[in-house]
Amino acid sequence: MLLKKTVVLVGMMGAGKTAVGRSLAQSLNVPFLDSDEEIVAASNMTIKEIFDKYGEDFFRSAETKVIHRLLTVEPGVLSTGGGAFLQEENRKNIKEYGVSVCISASVDLLWSRVKNKDTRPLLRTSNPRATLEEIYAKRAPIYAQSDLVVESLPDNSIAKTRDSILKALTTRPDVLTQKA
Repeated sequence: MLLKKTVVLVGMMGAGKTAVGRSLAQSLNVPFLDSDEEIVAASNMTIKEIFDKYGEDFFRSAETKVIHRLLTVEPGVLSTGGGAFLQEENRKNIKEYGVSVCISASVDLLWSRVKNKDTRPLLRTSNPRATLEEIYAKRAPIYAQSDLVVESLPDNSIAKTRDSILKALTTRPDVLTQKA
């Protein structure tokens, strides 16, 4: 298969964007990029440290610059942070240079994946489950604007979700075609 545009994975924290993205990139034999990892490398700080020191607005601005840069290099698979697609400029750039694929998952599945991790700054509240539900309710309509939506189910393996994305991408000849 020949990838013509970068596949940008969007969705909630815990949806599987990084794990599925790595597998997808390997299957397509293209680079895997992670916007959060790029921000961490560039700033020499963790996401939590950036949020704590500079705030979410600063982080989102840095994220937009990184995503634009990553979209304008060779096609690959780009995993983005859960809030990246909320920014109108990011959606515009992704539409222009790539294709957005939302990995959709239920709140119960997301909670099962994130509840024991302290790497999620937005969930550092007195009731993180309720916070996750609020974030989900606000973000779901924006994620629904993705070019493609693939559902992650509790019994899905990484490979099964990856294969669902590959199948969805075959409906987009402007993104993925058979090599001649």
